[in-house]
Formats: sequence, C-alpha cells, structure tokens
Amino acid sequence: MLARRAATRAWILLRAAARFIALLGLMAMLGGSAYAGVALEERKLPMKFTWVACQPNCRGWVSAVGMVTAETPKDFNDFARSHQLKGETVVLDSSGGSVNDSIALGRRFRELGMLTTVGASVLTHSARGESANVSPEAYCESMCVFLLLSGKLRYVPEQAHVRVHQIWMDDRADNARAASYSADDLRIVERDIGRLAKYTFDMGGTGDLLALSLNVPPWADLHELSREELRLTNLATTDKIAQLGSPEAAVVKLTPKPVQDRFVSSAVTTETNPEPAKSTKSVRALGQAGGMRTAGPLGQRVAGNPF
Repeated sequence: MLARRAATRAWILLRAAARFIALLGLMAMLGGSAYAGVALEERKLPMKFTWVACQPNCRGWVSAVGMVTAETPKDFNDFARSHQLKGETVVLDSSGGSVNDSIALGRRFRELGMLTTVGASVLTHSARGESANVSPEAYCESMCVFLLLSGKLRYVPEQAHVRVHQIWMDDRADNARAASYSADDLRIVERDIGRLAKYTFDMGGTGDLLALSLNVPPWADLHELSREELRLTNLATTDKIAQLGSPEAAVVKLTPKPVQDRFVSSAVTTETNPEPAKSTKSVRALGQAGGMRTAGPLGQRVAGNPF
C-alpha cells in the first residue's frame, strides 16, 4: 500500500513538472518579443484569475493579474471550486496589494501545491486560429514577490522584473516623511512585519528577501532583484537546461539556501537605498512600474480578526 501511494505521488509530481516544462518552453519562444506585459492600468485593478488553455501544447495555466485586495482570497477560492488546480502553474503579473490578504492567498497556493512564475498571458490570432502563450516581460512587485515565493517550484525568466520595497501605513504612504505616527501605528507595522517574516520562512524563503525589502523606504524607487539575489532569497528554485520542448528538456532544481543560513547573507548587508487595530488604518505596499508610482491597500482587516 505504501509503495503504491509513493508511486502515485511520484507520477503526480512528474506530470506537474512536465506541464511546467512545456510552459517554460512557451515562455522561451516569446523571449524576444516586444510585448511589455499587461498594461500598468490593469495591474492596478483588483486581481483577476483566468484559466488559460493551450492544448495541445500544454495543459494550461492560471493567469493572475492585478492587485491583491481584501476580496482576492475569496475570489480565488471561488475560482478554484470550478477548476482542478492542484499542481497547476500560476503566472503572476501584479503590482502587489494587501499584506495580510497576500499571505492568505500565498498559503492557499502552497496548500494546492501550485507552481509559480512571472509572465503575461498573450492570445495570438492567426490563420490557424487562436493560440495562448506567455510573455516573460512582466512585473511582480511588492507583495506579488511573496506570492511568487509560495510556489512549490518557482521560475523567474530573465526578462521579468521582480521588485521589492517596505510596507507602510496606507494613509501616509504618499507623504511618508512628513507624516506623523502614533505608537499604535508602529505596533501595526511591526506586527505585520512579523507575520510577513513567519510566512517567508514557512515558504522556504530567506532573511535576504526580508532585508532587501525592508531596506527600501516608500519614497525610494523599488529595488529590482538581480539574478543572484533571486537565488539568495530562494525566489528562483528551478532553472532550464537543454532546449525546452525537446525530448531532452528538463527543469533542474536549484540548491536552496540551507536553513541555518536563511537569515541575512553578506551579499545583502549593504543598503540598497540610503492587520490593523482600527479598520480605518492599514498597512500599504506601494507598487511602481514603468517609472510610475501606484498604491494598493495593504494589511486590511481580515474577517474574524479581533485585532
């Protein structure tokens, strides 16, 4: 019985990896495209989930575009009830959103064993009909980065932009330096940082990700993670070898950072830049893309939260 269960589990993982390989192949085909991702305006709207079919090339994927709001976890659960999502891939293109709701959504992704990547779903019309592809030229900013972290396997194409920064009080983020803050405000921020830290380690991330994010104030440009930083933070756990789409194609797991080294490495010790108690207050992550600053509500009260 145990041997049969192990064999079934291995087969499920193999099928998931095969679908992931096919999707990476589609992304590689679009690597030279001039497509710049979903419009900034769409990334500022509430997150929308869409199932994109690409048969017979691959099984398909979930397109997740927009900001995470207080309604997003429920929207995803409603979406999941009408789709078989266990082990499927989520393609992210987002400017971030609510801290606590992103944490809840990320934990749901991990519960389903989903794979994550950054990209923009593109429908192409030709004489042969309509086909679906993924453009790697997309953005994953602010709390989207922590959604990326929730994937059992995580792939970041070289053309993608993964950017981080601090969380902040939503009603003072636009003029953070001049604003005044109460002790309760600081308690809210500290509490949500603690929640974010626990989530980061639960998902297999490292202290490097927290250090890089918390070192960028809201008045500074977002910090775009380098390829080395993507590996230091454990945001990128898979890589490509051979030619994708060929019989020899494979996805190789990168070696994750050991648990004892998951705090802050010397590579990120230098500075990158010199749920609220009251329902009227929240913590916000500011998303920037294309040189423009956008804001999304973060740390909104979660239903049933007594704090």
